[in-house]
Amino acid sequence: MPKPRNAQISVEATPFYHCISRCVRQAYLCGQDTDGRDYSHRRKWVESRILFLSSVFAMDVCAYAVMSNHFHVVLHVNASNAASWSDREVVRRWNTLFTGTELSWRYLRGEPIEDAHFHLLKKQIAVWRQRLACISWFMRCLNEPIARMANREDGCTGRFWEGRFKSQALLDEKALLACLAYVDLNPVRANLARTPEGSQYTSIQRRINALKSEQSHQPAKLMPFTGSHRNKSSQGIPFALDDYLALVDWTGRAQREDKPGYIHQSYPPILQRLNFDPNHWLTASHKFESHFRGWVGAFYRLKSVCAKLGYKRIPGGANARLLLV
Repeated sequence: MPKPRNAQISVEATPFYHCISRCVRQAYLCGQDTDGRDYSHRRKWVESRILFLSSVFAMDVCAYAVMSNHFHVVLHVNASNAASWSDREVVRRWNTLFTGTELSWRYLRGEPIEDAHFHLLKKQIAVWRQRLACISWFMRCLNEPIARMANREDGCTGRFWEGRFKSQALLDEKALLACLAYVDLNPVRANLARTPEGSQYTSIQRRINALKSEQSHQPAKLMPFTGSHRNKSSQGIPFALDDYLALVDWTGRAQREDKPGYIHQSYPPILQRLNFDPNHWLTASHKFESHFRGWVGAFYRLKSVCAKLGYKRIPGGANARLLLV
């Protein structure tokens, strides 16, 4: 039986999460199906919605890849950001997503509100603030509009996405790095692109294009790579972007059982710094979704989190011991 979402997501344990949603029956409802009908434009819908929601929610998008029948997104929950918003900012953001209430719009317009009504509004603002830092609400606001648009285009009703989205909590730097590479190389593994920079509807293409255009900053709507030593005044992905891109390029060329390639004797310095065995890295980054369950990280981290959440077993413990030591 699936565990409730509050047993799969704990911002106290980690702010980084990998989320996956799949189309019903894994049909090609965002690409070209077996009858030749092309739905590729829907991949753009998903990408645009992800980037839009990152500007509304207290969520940083670390990586995403929109495939033909599913998508991946790696999120960072920025709870401190949500806590810092004024009440007015919370209402403004919420009303960007939903129609709001007469009371919320009066508040935004600066109109006088009776004390009793203002007390009720303050309670509602607290709820909205919490939801704007909630992964479940982010995924709901991502998936539901896409489903309505697709059903309207198809002239039908019913489910577009398979049940609940799947999530994996990324407990340490090795888990985060392997997951990012897994997501960014998804189109290459699926033969949708030959190179990461040629992968459409992906975060890595957006990052590489920004570098090619000689932008002084990384893409505004993506969480930046800040290097191995984080700037305490800002949050970011704790790796240097150049090192990460070199790692992704090396990994994409490396040998796999079901793909041609090779492993060069030398391997990226980022793996050496993390003491990440290159063979373990290739397995973890290529088979991340199948080899790990809801919580991903070093075994001692898994053990600690599972004890706090009341798990009787440690999901993915064997692979964590082997690959993420």
